[in-house]
Amino acid sequence: MNTKSVIKSSGIAFGTSGARGLVVDFTPEVCAAFSIAFAQSIKSEFAFNTMAIAIDNRPSSFDIAKACVAGLKQLNIDVVYYGVVPTPALAYTAMQDNMPCIMVTGSHIPFDRNGLKFYRPDGEITKLDEQAILTADFDFTDLKLADISLPISDKAKEAYTTRYTKLFNEEALAGKRVGIYEHSSAGRDIYKSLFEQLGAEVICLGRSDEFIPIDTEAVSDEDKQRAKKWVSEYRLDMLFSTDGDGDRPLVAGEDGEWLRGDILGLLCSQALSIEALATPVSCNTAIELSGSFKTVTRTKIGSPYVIEAFAELNKTYQRVAGFEANGGYLLASDFEFNGKALKALPTRDAVLPALIVATMGNSIASLLKGLPQRFTASNRLKDFATEKSKALIAELSENPSKLLEELQRGDAVLVSQIDGLRLTAGNGDVVHLRPSGNAPELRCYVESNSEHAAMELMKNVFGVIKLK
Repeated sequence: MNTKSVIKSSGIAFGTSGARGLVVDFTPEVCAAFSIAFAQSIKSEFAFNTMAIAIDNRPSSFDIAKACVAGLKQLNIDVVYYGVVPTPALAYTAMQDNMPCIMVTGSHIPFDRNGLKFYRPDGEITKLDEQAILTADFDFTDLKLADISLPISDKAKEAYTTRYTKLFNEEALAGKRVGIYEHSSAGRDIYKSLFEQLGAEVICLGRSDEFIPIDTEAVSDEDKQRAKKWVSEYRLDMLFSTDGDGDRPLVAGEDGEWLRGDILGLLCSQALSIEALATPVSCNTAIELSGSFKTVTRTKIGSPYVIEAFAELNKTYQRVAGFEANGGYLLASDFEFNGKALKALPTRDAVLPALIVATMGNSIASLLKGLPQRFTASNRLKDFATEKSKALIAELSENPSKLLEELQRGDAVLVSQIDGLRLTAGNGDVVHLRPSGNAPELRCYVESNSEHAAMELMKNVFGVIKLK
């Protein structure tokens, strides 16, 4: 078998973050081919004989990990297995140990799909690295899955917890009641202890034995209702949760309203005194309007694009970070916070922004009042083929004002095609359409001057699209 040919015929493709596809397409040979190709693609830059692997709580993830390990064994690469942990816990620990790693996770997509995320010893791979994996040409033999045993090391859990317990004093959250919506998150066995070590009273909620594909950019009505109920019933100061692999946060304050991920990122960046930000084009324009940063670089959607922007920003600025509309926070620089060292973690993380906001002293509601009042909403049309999405966007791009006119918003005064099609109307309303990078879905992002207006705009956009 050959890595290049196996991957090419697999049906597995790279999206906004990692390789994704149907579980049935993640055969042992495909998993082995990806892991071998990854190792081969970075061997000229890094010397290593060990790789770290961890998984999320999807039913298919353990078998995929075994197949990846079987592939690496053919290269005489040893593996340290961290079991079920958040993606940033794996990435952080591997970076400190100067070794590459693979996370088996489909993040927020349905459980009949899964994925692989790859990390070099210096952090998450770029789009160039993805191409190197796809073109790696290496022969491998039949796998011996029966010979694979994966004893679990707790090192990643402990290192990730220590990263944050050392950043704050043990009374940082004293007097606060924090709810943890556990569902099937990969970090659910870490978060309670972490928040308690910082002095919070923790109430664990909603643990599930079945995998729940929570999307922090398209929170279900059921989860919105849960948040309000739990915050009221348990008198919570904050409700915290994540997506499936623990790299995208969900945070609600005293009112039980889930914060938009880019607003959480903005608050976190202000508190960390970040100088320069990289953030996707889909994020709230309150970032620039806040006047909090020396520069803001807008990128395509996906953590690899945000990470690519860090290289240039780090040449000029000492405190560089990024975040996405899904809330995942990426720290590009080492610096001091609270008089203590905070190491860079240039991959999406859910815990840092949640803890920063929780320890800021003021209520979340009061923090929000201090920001420019711009409101975003995002949603998706499921089972919307990628080809159909591309055709629709190509059609709308020929006459950018047409969609806004149908929405009674007038002409487009700004048009961006950095990623999909982003239209800004004369009144400041924004409509942004793009195909999902990892599922057959059409993503839509809107922005307006009130939450109600944003939700109505989103509803109307989908109404118009469904008629096409």
